Order: sequence, then C-alpha cells, then structure tokens
Amino acid sequence: MPDTKKLVIVESPTKVKSIAQYLGDGYEVMASVGHIRDLIEPKNLPPELKKGSLGKFSVDVENDFAPYYVISDQKKKTVADLKRALKDADELLLATDEDREGEAIAWHLIEVLKPKVPVRRMVFHEITREAIEQARDNTREIDAALVDAQETRRILDRLYGYEVSPVLWRKVGPGLSAGRVQSAATRLVVDRERERLAFVAAGYWDLTAQLAPATDADTAAAAFEARLVRLSGERIATGRDFDDRGQLKSGARTLDEAAASALAQAIALPSTIVAVSKVESKPYSRRPAAPFTTSTLQQEAARKLRFSARQTMSVAQSLYENGYITYMRTDSPSLSKQATDAARKQAAALYGAETVPDKPRAYAGKNKSAQEAHEAIRPSGETFRTPSELASALRGNDMRLYDLIWKRTVASQMADAKGQTASVTIEASVTEGDNSGTVAEFSASGTVITFRGFLQAYEEGRDEERNASTEPTDAKLPVLEAGQKLDVVDVEAKGHETTPPPRYTEASLVKTLEELGVGRPSTYASIISTIVDRGYVTPRGQALVPSWIAFSVVRLLEDYFGDLVEYDFTAEMEDDLDRIAGGEAARNDWLTSFYFGSEKHKGLRQVIDNLGDIDARTINSIRIDDDITLRIGKYGPYLEIVDPDAPEGATPRRVNIPQDLAPDELTPAKAMELIDAPVQTDRVLGVNPANGKHVVAKDGRFGPYVTELEQEEPDAVSIDGATVDPETGELIEAATTPAKKKPAAKKAPAAKPRTASLFKSMDLATIDMGTALALLDLPRVVGADPTTGDEIQAANGRYGPYLKKGTDTRSLTAEDEIFSIDLPGALELFAQPKYGARRASSALKEFDADPVSGKPIKVKDGRFGPYVTDGVTNATIPKSEMVEEVDFERAVQLLADKRAKGPAKPPVKKATTARKAPAKKPATRKASTTK
Repeated sequence: MPDTKKLVIVESPTKVKSIAQYLGDGYEVMASVGHIRDLIEPKNLPPELKKGSLGKFSVDVENDFAPYYVISDQKKKTVADLKRALKDADELLLATDEDREGEAIAWHLIEVLKPKVPVRRMVFHEITREAIEQARDNTREIDAALVDAQETRRILDRLYGYEVSPVLWRKVGPGLSAGRVQSAATRLVVDRERERLAFVAAGYWDLTAQLAPATDADTAAAAFEARLVRLSGERIATGRDFDDRGQLKSGARTLDEAAASALAQAIALPSTIVAVSKVESKPYSRRPAAPFTTSTLQQEAARKLRFSARQTMSVAQSLYENGYITYMRTDSPSLSKQATDAARKQAAALYGAETVPDKPRAYAGKNKSAQEAHEAIRPSGETFRTPSELASALRGNDMRLYDLIWKRTVASQMADAKGQTASVTIEASVTEGDNSGTVAEFSASGTVITFRGFLQAYEEGRDEERNASTEPTDAKLPVLEAGQKLDVVDVEAKGHETTPPPRYTEASLVKTLEELGVGRPSTYASIISTIVDRGYVTPRGQALVPSWIAFSVVRLLEDYFGDLVEYDFTAEMEDDLDRIAGGEAARNDWLTSFYFGSEKHKGLRQVIDNLGDIDARTINSIRIDDDITLRIGKYGPYLEIVDPDAPEGATPRRVNIPQDLAPDELTPAKAMELIDAPVQTDRVLGVNPANGKHVVAKDGRFGPYVTELEQEEPDAVSIDGATVDPETGELIEAATTPAKKKPAAKKAPAAKPRTASLFKSMDLATIDMGTALALLDLPRVVGADPTTGDEIQAANGRYGPYLKKGTDTRSLTAEDEIFSIDLPGALELFAQPKYGARRASSALKEFDADPVSGKPIKVKDGRFGPYVTDGVTNATIPKSEMVEEVDFERAVQLLADKRAKGPAKPPVKKATTARKAPAKKPATRKASTTK
C-alpha cells in the first residue's frame, strides 16, 4: 500500500507553495480556488424543478429556504482533482480563511467530497512557519453558525436581487440591479448630490491681520497672523454659522465688503491701539492611530496612495498570501502580544527608547462580529521586516501598501506626540473715523511640538473638512504677554463663501458605511466596484459623482421599498447576521421574518405583492424649474421644456444634457443656458461630384458626423388626367382608360448611406466639404508594403485611429495622423512591436498557468477593452481597475468568477408562426446536493 498523506485544502493557489513548504513531506496542499459551488441560476434548473419559488430563486422559500447548489462546469475539474487526491489521504485538513466565506467553502467541500477519513478545520491569520505549525497542532470542527450566517446572507441577497431588480428593469431601465448594501451605498451618494443641488451659498467677510511685537526690531520676521473673531463684543460669523439654504442660523454678526474694508482701513491707522488682552497656554498631546482594520486600511490607502478600495484589497491579499502581512479582512484593531513586542522593539531600535511608552498600548474595536477574532492588519512574523529589507522582494504597489501597514503598526506602539498650544487674544481699539470707539478682537493660536513621539514614524491622513476654520492653528507665535503693545504690519478684508457638502470619496464613503453599520468592511471594495460598474456612480478624480439613472433608482426604492434602503434597517440586518454567526439567532426564523414578514416589519413578499401602479414617467422625472423638467430616457437624460404659449397637445421641446455635466451643476440657470444655446441644425456642405449626393453635417446621439443623402426629385403632377413632367412640361402619359393596377413589386432594400464621425479636433460648425469627403472616403490607402505587397490603410475605429495591413494593426497616436501619415512612417510603425517597447507578444501581460485549466494566463486588449484569458475563458477587467494593477491572483479570481457565471446566454430567436414538431421530453436529471 503506497504511503498516505494528509490532504490540506486552501482557497488560493498562491498559498499552496508556502504552506506545503512549512508543513513538510507528509502533507499534500491543494487549492479550491474559492467556492466550488453556488446557487444555480434558475434558468439552469432541471425542467421538473422550474416551479414555484425554487424555479424563481433556486431557493425553496416554502421549505425552510432550502437552497439548490450546483458545481459549475469550470470547477468540475478542480473537484475531480480533489477527490482523486483524497483517495490517497488518511486525513483531510480544511485550511480556508477563518471568516464566514472561508467557513462556508470548507462546509461545501465536505458536502461535495464526502470524505471517509477524519476531517479537521485548520485556521491561521498569517502565513509564517510558526503560524502554520500552530494551526496544524490546534485544529477544530467546522463552525456551523458561521456557515449558517454565510448561507443566510447568500439567500438574502438572492431574494432581494431577484425580487427588486425586475421592478427596476420595467420602470427605469434594463440591466440595472438592486442589492442589500449596494442600494444603500448608492443612496448615500445620491443623497449627498441632492444636498449639493439644494445648497445655496452664503457670502461673508472677515479680517486677517499681520501683527508683530512693537519692540521687535525685525518686525517682518516676528509677524504672526490673527483673525477677527469679535466686534464690540459680538461674534463675527464664519461659514459654520450658515445653513445649507444660505441663511444665518446663529446670532453672529455678518460683515459685508464695504464694512469689512472700512474696518480694515481704520485698524491700519497709526492711532489705533493694538495690544494683547489675554494669553493662554496648555499642554498638547496627540495619540497614534490604531493599527489597520479592513476599513481603515481602505480609507488610508485611498487618501495617501490614491488606491481604490478594490485595488487596496487586491494588493493586501497578495501580501497576505505571500506571507508579508496578516489576514486582511478584520474588524479588530487589536494586536497579539507577539506583534506588540515586535512593534515596540522595532520602534526603540529605529527611533530611540524614549519613543516607546512604559506599557504596551491596547486597542479595542467597535464591531462585535465574527471577524473580531482576527488581529489587526500588520506585518507578519515575530520580527517585522522593514520596507528596506524587502526592497528586493516587493515593488510598486505591493511595496507602497506594505510600507503603509508597517509604519502604522510600529507607530501604534509609540509614545504620544507632546507640545504646547498657545492661544492669544488681541484687542484693536479704533480712536478716529466712522469706526471710532469700535473694539475689534482678533485671535491667533499655534502649537509647538516639543516631542514628536509616533510622528517620527507615521501621521494619519484626513478627509476634506467642510467650512473648516481659516484660523492658522499651526502659526508660530512669538513670546507674548498680556498688555503688550503690537504693531499692525498689514490688515486685509477677505471675502468667503460657504461650501456645499463635499462629495463622497471612496475613503469617506467607506468611513460612513462603517459608521452607519451598513455592510461589513470586507464587502466594501466589491460594493463600490459594483455601483461604478453598474453606472450608478462615476469617479471624477477622487470624488464619486452619481448618474441621473442612480437618482431614478434611489427614488423608486425610497417610494416603494422604503425599509430596504433605510440605513438603520440595513444596519439591523448586519447585526442580525452577526447574531446568527454567533449562534444567537436561527437562520430559518430570520429568513422567514425578512421574506414573509413579522410584527417588526413587512416582509419583502408583502411589499412586492402590494406595489400597485408605479408611474415610470414620474420616477424618471426631476423638476428643475417651473417649465423645465429633467427626464431620464432610454438614450440618456434630457431637458423637456413646456412652452406656455404652445397649442394644447403640442410636443414639448427636448434638449440633450452634456455627458460630463454633474447633477449638482444642472441649476435652473445652467438649464436655461442649455435651452438658449444655438440649435445645431443639419448643414448641407455641397454635392459629392463622384455620385451626385448631398453631403450633410449632422449632430447625432453619439456626436457630430457627416453623411450622404440622395437629392430629392420633384414629383410628377397630373393635369386633366394626364401626367406632366414638372420641369419640361412634356406630356408623359395621356388620359386613357385606367388600366388594371398590377401588384407593386417588392422594393430592393435601400443602400445604407455612408457616414463618418468627426474627429475630436473638428467642429461641426466649421467643417468644410473637402474634409467631409475625406472622412467619408475612409479608410485611406497609405500605400503598399514593398516587401509583401499588402495594402496599408489608415482608419478610425471604435478605440481610436489605427493602421491596418492584412490582419495586422498598429495604433496611431492622434486622429489627424490618419490623413498625414505617409508610407515610410507606416512601415516604421509596423516594424515596431505591436505594444511599443513592451514585447512583441500580443499580450499586455503574461502570467503562470491557471490552476484550473493549466494554461498560461494573458492580459489582452480586445474590442471591448482589456481582458484576462487562459485561452479557454475570457474575463473582462472591470472599468474601476487598471491593467497595470492586475496581478496573477487577481487574474485567477477574474477567470474563476467568469467560470462560475457560466456561458453567456445566447440571443433569443424571434418566434415564428410555423408549426413545429413537439419537442422530445428531456431525460430526468438527478438533482445536485442541497443542504
């Protein structure tokens, strides 16, 4: 009998090599590559099961919400390989991640593999020799409560999406989706844009003075800045004293430009007495930030590294799987004793023993969920490797994120920063002019750091703060005392405007979602990617701008599914899932309450059954002004203008909205500007001498273009029963007894007119006939390759200008090169590799073999954008990700996700009236395993 081994199954292929090395020869380590099975798509159910709720959701809501799972075709080879390996094993160790998803993957593996050998659960939070050996020696059973929580969430998302999304398709538009967390996240972004739309700016003025001690010889060097805070005892208004409608909401005094300028001139007079009235000094202390959780890592990487949430998690996963950091999905900021000792030791060695406090710092999290069992995200091991020590192993984004995690972890165990904060109050008494007797009170403050402590290693970033104080908090103040006279170096009246609430960034959206308790940090990256990919939100720099479609979706959900997008209700659902994970609530009871209803709230089923009539036109309309309404139509948003003088029933005028116009920029004034803009009408440029057709410049739905139209021939006229040529007056046909009409012959289909889009550098109003004909004649023949004789053409494609020679192509850098490039220039381009100096291969990137197909993975640029392929499966790279950032692990995951979805649905053929022979009854198919 051959020697037996222990089979260890992990999630990711990246972990296999390291873990196998740490476990030694008696173990075989294999990867499941994520989930091996999932809920089947209802359309793929066996015919006999396509009834009732099972046929609608692949979940039998009438029978304890029993799910119908299926192994996808793409995972059958993986399952077969695992079963084959299990035959020679005497023990099975399930080493998937220790969270709900990982626990569920382990449970599914048992259900599918049906092992006949002992099964143990092996968990670890970092991939180091010590951690793996400790996990091997301290195994446990599968946590059924965690499995129930994951399955509840999966069923909940299926019920939510399959009930609500079809309503969106019918009333807003096809291809839209609703989700438990994504809909709440979309609502947050839309609500913020609504606030910006309703915002009215308020103007206010204040004074800023440059002051210096009267006895100081070097006045300019000793000058400091102070801001006016009171005038004759009345507080001066700042931005925070105004509401979002531009109204003063406090008793503060406002200054206009004239009053502020007059006061500035009065204070600058030599007769004005300026003196220090009060000096206060107090100790300053600042604590370091806690080590990273999933949420704070995403926020800080967005602020400091400009990473998207998905990019952060992708890089963090790579660092974890290669043994550089601990597990990256955690709600806990706490550190183990091992990590605390390592951080304190490293801080003392690098920054001095005085930078480490006497006792280790302890941090506690706010979320009491299943992921609290994990540590914070930190460098792995008993001794942290510094970024300089990993310079040869980590590069690019991997190094940047590791450096951030390492600094934050070390700084978290360092001493507070110490210093002194001084606050000075200055009174300026005006003694002459219109403002005589006025006492202007100025304030200045500054902090001097005397001991930097943790700031030597790391300082946390901050989000944009609305209507932040303009007072210089870090001003360096000279030594001052009460009663001391000051000289006025300069005084300036400054005007300000209140600012609208800042748009969410990925960092601030993640922070808000966590504060509200909506979703869990481990899901935020995929949620943000989903709302971007669905077109609900568009990144503009760091800001997240909602689309008008998102306004319609949120309005429909608010009006008809109110509870489902209420932040408190969504947060309660997360808490309930945590209770299920902790064994404090039952899966079936909770799902029954959510779907069928309870005393606490209506069930989803009741809401769907009682929707009533939904007026799609109202849902997709937003009133801009009395006679202007924004409509969200099939081809995008447009303005509809009602002319009060138009006859009843007249069609309202429609005006398209520029694609790059953000919702908060569509004010009534902007709407009128778009309405009053000159209408771009069709412009006849002339007649093409080659075919006699009119060449016309038009503005279409997809931008300006030129086209050819047939010249209209005048119709013949009839006089006294005779047909007369209208141009010559010649009798064509005399009046005779009308012959019997022959049936009209079928007309040949009309030839499609030639069209060509204008280049981005061209203007519809100025394009001439020569340029239009050149566009219509594209592709342009540049010449023939003297070596092969192949014709080289220059053309404009969907993804820009290019050259074509047979099946080979090369991109051009600008559209104008289509007309300017000559044969030598074209030959030079074809002599270069297709993707410049990168490589001659047609792939943008190449990786090792895919663990499922065994074929090398490549990143290619296709007709619809960049994609990942192993030669068998193609997976599009989401818009929110850059090609340069896709690594091997991400490529494997994209392919796995694509396989899990199954093949694309073939187009539905139009039914005909011809009768067909009855279809043969399909053979009964054995149902796959369900829980």
